[in-house]
Amino acid sequence: MLGNSFLVLLLGGMFGTLMGQADVAVTPSCKDKSNCPISIHFLIDTSESIILQTAPIQSLLENIKEFIPMFLNKLKDEPYLNQVSLTWQFAGLHYSDEVKVYSQLTNDKNKYIQDLKAIQYIGRGTFTDCGISNMTNDILRQTRDTNTVKFAVVITDGHVTGSPCGGMKDRAEKARDHGIKLFAVAPSHDVYEQGLREIANVPHELYRSNYAVTTSQDLLKIDEATIDKIIQVMKHEAFAECYKMSCLEIPGPPGPAGYRGQKGAKGNAGEPGDPGDKGRQGDPGIEGPIGYPGPKGAPGMKGEKGDYGGDGRKGAAGLAGRNGTDGQKGKLGRIGPPGCKGDPGSRGPDGYPGGVGDRGEEGDPGVKGDPGRPGKSGPPGPIGEKGSKGGPGNSGAPGIPGTKGGKGSPGTQGPKGEPGRRGDPGPKGGPGPDGGKGEKGDPGTDGPRGLPGELGTKGSKGDRGLPGPRGTQGPPGEAGRNGSRGDPGDLGERGNPGPPGPKGDRGRPGFSFPGSRGPPGDNGEKGPPGPQGGRGDFGPKGAPGPKGEKGGPGDPGSGGEPGPRGPQGDPGPEGDSGPPGDPGLTDCDVMTYVRETCGCCDCEKRCGALDIVFIIDSSESIGYTNFSLEKNFVINVVSRLGSLAKDPKSDTGARVGVVQYSHEGTFEAIQLNDERINSLSSFKEAVKKLEWIAGGTWTPSALQFAYNTLIKESKRDKAKVFAVVITDGRHDPRDKDDNLRALCGGDVIVNAIGIGDMFNKQEDNENLNSIACDDGSRVQKMKLFSELVADEFIDNMEVLLCPDPQIVCPELPCQTELAVAQCTQRPVDIVFLLDGSERIGKLNFQKAHNFVEEVARRLTLARRDDDTMNARVALLQYGSETQQNTVFPFSYNLTEISEALSEIKYLDSSSNIGSAIIYAINNIVLNQLQGARRNTELSFVFITDGITGNKSLSEAVTSMRKQDVMPTVVAIGDDLDMDILMQIGLGDRAAIFREKDYSQLSHPSFFDRFIRWIC
Repeated sequence: MLGNSFLVLLLGGMFGTLMGQADVAVTPSCKDKSNCPISIHFLIDTSESIILQTAPIQSLLENIKEFIPMFLNKLKDEPYLNQVSLTWQFAGLHYSDEVKVYSQLTNDKNKYIQDLKAIQYIGRGTFTDCGISNMTNDILRQTRDTNTVKFAVVITDGHVTGSPCGGMKDRAEKARDHGIKLFAVAPSHDVYEQGLREIANVPHELYRSNYAVTTSQDLLKIDEATIDKIIQVMKHEAFAECYKMSCLEIPGPPGPAGYRGQKGAKGNAGEPGDPGDKGRQGDPGIEGPIGYPGPKGAPGMKGEKGDYGGDGRKGAAGLAGRNGTDGQKGKLGRIGPPGCKGDPGSRGPDGYPGGVGDRGEEGDPGVKGDPGRPGKSGPPGPIGEKGSKGGPGNSGAPGIPGTKGGKGSPGTQGPKGEPGRRGDPGPKGGPGPDGGKGEKGDPGTDGPRGLPGELGTKGSKGDRGLPGPRGTQGPPGEAGRNGSRGDPGDLGERGNPGPPGPKGDRGRPGFSFPGSRGPPGDNGEKGPPGPQGGRGDFGPKGAPGPKGEKGGPGDPGSGGEPGPRGPQGDPGPEGDSGPPGDPGLTDCDVMTYVRETCGCCDCEKRCGALDIVFIIDSSESIGYTNFSLEKNFVINVVSRLGSLAKDPKSDTGARVGVVQYSHEGTFEAIQLNDERINSLSSFKEAVKKLEWIAGGTWTPSALQFAYNTLIKESKRDKAKVFAVVITDGRHDPRDKDDNLRALCGGDVIVNAIGIGDMFNKQEDNENLNSIACDDGSRVQKMKLFSELVADEFIDNMEVLLCPDPQIVCPELPCQTELAVAQCTQRPVDIVFLLDGSERIGKLNFQKAHNFVEEVARRLTLARRDDDTMNARVALLQYGSETQQNTVFPFSYNLTEISEALSEIKYLDSSSNIGSAIIYAINNIVLNQLQGARRNTELSFVFITDGITGNKSLSEAVTSMRKQDVMPTVVAIGDDLDMDILMQIGLGDRAAIFREKDYSQLSHPSFFDRFIRWIC
């Protein structure tokens, strides 16, 4: 017993000692510092806008390769504020239109810098959202189970060319949601600041703060102030996350003993205790009496698991089993998840050039259109000479009764008597005196037409003869010959418009050849006075006047009835025939006169056998807006060159091709021998469908591609070949400079146009001269792409490409102009922007929206919203900066349009066109339900005088260019702001229709011209 008690005490003491040691071990010490791991990911933009932004090429990338090692050398694993212990890890990737990881997360600076130095730029488009998305996934994968503080340093200029991964702003927000703090650092000081601010965390004073790789004073010196400030912000943010206040918690003195508590309530029954130790065997007791059988005992507790038994002997080998039957074929497994995207393969060898394709079948001839309305009557012919004096006329009928006599003199005034009764009628008076001369009698029947006499000299004007007695009616004469053509009649009422025919090709610009003005004609003599007019009708009966005084003596009675008509007089002698008049103009003569005088579009400009290839830069450094200006330049120049060849294989006529290029493998072309390009309208549609590639700049390869694919394969023997190259002169250094002279074989006349790029960098003169085959007269230089579409420059290009045009005017037979179907061959969505400001006035506003309704009725509207042809119309009324009213969205239903216009309310406020344009694009064009159709021609029609606020106008014009809007400006009034009108017309003066007042909107000449323009 004593031994067992000692053993229990010994074990209890040892257990207490161990517990005390454990308490000492877990007590933290204030000298211990919290571990604070930090990871930094560097994202480097190696797109074309970075590589070609400065000279020498890729110097910005070399600056970045110096910036990051200098950054890493300042990172040290050390305590911070004597409270946390900082440790650093770093990773990196670079991106353009693809993402490449050059280093996974590591703390080996030498290995990291070595991998950084080895990266090669990609040099194409800029997809920053994909770079941020890839970085976010890498960080989450590599730091999932740690409390790492996560930072990312994005080195880019803020420009993007696409958002295939969800958008740069959205991806940056997703990274912040995962606890990643992003810094935005500019590789130079020529950046898009708004884009950098969308990347950086807030506050921007900490995460953007004009951080740059190099200093603004010296572009070759690394900006150490940027590095120091970013590292300081990182340390401070990491300290805020890692530092805990537990180290300052120390035990205080014990408190006083508390009061004794009340007795607690009786507790519940406790859980059964563990079975006690087995006791020693007791002494045998005295045998007792046999007891009664006890109750059945409770089942005992499960005993502990016994020890493993020893290994048994090896059993005897069993009998061999029988062969089993073949199992049934299993079901097909589910398709596995898609594999990861593989690395891009290496570029295969160039294929052999394909053979010339077979000519396609000729299309069915179009249905002949209905004849148009007849033309207006021609001008009246010259006045003929006066005829000879006619014979005496017939005697007139008896005259009307004589005039009433004068009133007698008043008598002396007598006393006023009683009013008398009305007197009896007096006796009938005697016959009155003879009446005056009667009216002229009815003219007699025309006598037979005399034979034409010889042309006599013009006689002097004779005195007017007295009317002779009317002769007896002579026998009817022989039918006379047809008289000379009479003067043209008045203009008849306008007929109803005929059914629309198929849309014709867009007309060519006309050439005016007004003829010389003819000598003035002699003044005609004054004609004889007209016949005396008949007596007018009696007026309405007047109201009864007041009763008058007694009248004086009565007037004499009226004259007698006219006598009987006298006998018919003898016919007068036949007059001499007048000289024959000039023959009248036929319809064909009238049309010929109008065409030759007004210079209509029947005359055609021909430049001979001509092949023109436009080679336009579609790289990232050009920018979307400038690329759109390039396409407009091509269309405007080709529109000046007359008609295109109907058959691209013919030896005559002009053919036009286009090559747009970016980096290798992205070249797109409109072929010279494309049979689908047989008119100006089809060429325009093909050019409008070209989309900005936004990649690298491989100009030499593009020139070689243009020669091999367009010029060499389809060259005509007698055709003169021109090439027009538009570029900023710089290209990717990986492309061979030798190909800059690919067009200099002597069979192509090259015109090089050098323009500053989106960063306003000047063109490279040396490369431009090489493209133009060292002919400086063929190099055109300009600072802005907007100068491409200036009228003066277009005129110069017209002279360069077609120096000796031939003007061919066809014979002018009597033809009627076919009616042209309006907007039926392509989808056209038209948005009217109606000025509702107080300057317009309520009456003019009514005329303006009536004009919108008439245009909707004239156009051929679509059948449904997804119709791939025909037109739809929308109307926006705008006032001040915050007042915009969508009267109706895009619609083809005339009933809905008319009902919406009947309920329109005049705003009568100020005017701001910029906010109206932005509102129209966001809420009408880009509307999810009733927005613009895909691949539609989008047209904005402004009805205004240009007097408006210009807030947000620049942003609005940029948005119009991005949406490829075709503007039309209806400018009304004399007080016009042409600067505003030119801006909303995107610089196209031909798109501005000027009228004096709003009543001109309903004039047929203006209305027809407007319809032809928008269609």
